[in-house]
Amino acid sequence: MNLDGKKFLVMGTGISGIAAAELLAGHKFPVILYDEKETQTQAAVREKSPFLKNVEILLGELPDQVLKSCDIAILSPGVPIDIPVVKRMQAAGMEIWGEIELASVFEQGRVLAITGTNGKTTTTTLLGEIMKHAGLDVKVVGNIGIPYTSLVTDTTEESVTVAEISSFQLETVHKFSPQISAILNITPDHLNRHHTMENYCEAKERITANQGKEQICVLNYEDPLLQEFARQVEAQVVFFSSQRELAEGIYLDGEEIIWAWKGKKTLVCQIEELPLIGKHNYENVMAAAAMALLAGVSLEKIKEVLFSFTGVEHRIEYVAMKKGVRFYNDSKGTNPDAAIQAVLAMKWPTLLIGGGYDKESEYDDWIRAFHGKVKKLVLLGATREKIKETAVDLGYPPEDIILTDTLQEAVDVCVEYAEDGDAVLLSPACASWGMFQNYEQRGEVFKAAVRALPE
Repeated sequence: MNLDGKKFLVMGTGISGIAAAELLAGHKFPVILYDEKETQTQAAVREKSPFLKNVEILLGELPDQVLKSCDIAILSPGVPIDIPVVKRMQAAGMEIWGEIELASVFEQGRVLAITGTNGKTTTTTLLGEIMKHAGLDVKVVGNIGIPYTSLVTDTTEESVTVAEISSFQLETVHKFSPQISAILNITPDHLNRHHTMENYCEAKERITANQGKEQICVLNYEDPLLQEFARQVEAQVVFFSSQRELAEGIYLDGEEIIWAWKGKKTLVCQIEELPLIGKHNYENVMAAAAMALLAGVSLEKIKEVLFSFTGVEHRIEYVAMKKGVRFYNDSKGTNPDAAIQAVLAMKWPTLLIGGGYDKESEYDDWIRAFHGKVKKLVLLGATREKIKETAVDLGYPPEDIILTDTLQEAVDVCVEYAEDGDAVLLSPACASWGMFQNYEQRGEVFKAAVRALPE
């Protein structure tokens, strides 16, 4: 794509916006870095990067003349596309991109891109490790916490970019086209941002929008939405399944993961050989292994990583054993479906800490997944009353629900009631906002509280 003569307006001064502005400034494009908030000064923004030295910075109100002078707006993922200022940009004739679209213009190598409601970070991290172990030059970027724009100038014809991409980022792609894409699952999430499930699904599905017949899309056969969507995908569809044998694709057969391809069936591994636990993690393993195999990595190289990969921080992360009680940190379980998987992975009577910011989720299926395994439900945050009401309506004993005000108090309550052989699981089913900066901080607070307990 020819960007000669284009002027850019980058909206957002977080890590994504800074990286996008750096990329554009480094290629000598005229760029304005803009943020609606006036809680910081231009000098403070400029201090975030030495590459902003000659970048114009604008805070607060966005004048009409600025809109008229710019051609393309680059939105940070946290900026909704339906807010008034973005509508003004569109009305002024500006193209609306995100940092994924911008980075893809500069990409020189292959791109393997992963989205889905749950499992994105684990699958992306695992796939990145596999590709690195295969001796390739790998960039792991995107929603995983590393802006794509920050590393894209390092790509070459020989490099591979492994990208975790959120629905927020996919709203603003136009020509982005990965060689191999994957949609792991789609369950209700971020409806406060997308407003309807239809909008949310459409955003996720955009990862395949520009793929052609020579490219590949890996999909979850057990997700009804994706099974239906597969009929619309122009790329070659390869399925993974945790519940049935596939004529072609990768599937879980009892205790074995099998790769069926071009009339041949190959054992990938026994699930007991994997450090990861839980059916959802077996699905993540299958998706990553399929993408790596389709990208040309040998099965031996893949297996070597699968047998050593212990997962990502804050996702069913083992923290410690204290007085016979296991503690697990699943702070990344920020929606009910993710939290369901964490509960199902527990093999012990469990005291569950949940609740947080309200993303307008429903908690019925999460409560139903308890199946007598959750002996105490300890709640905090803005959703605690809503979750309690749902649990009681579904027959969960009200005397086993405890409301708390802080995460430290929740940990203390669990310690009070836990017995030898139990597990304590932080898996909130909610975002962390309002009490914490992000799920990482929430997880760190939990781990610190656990590690401070007497042995």
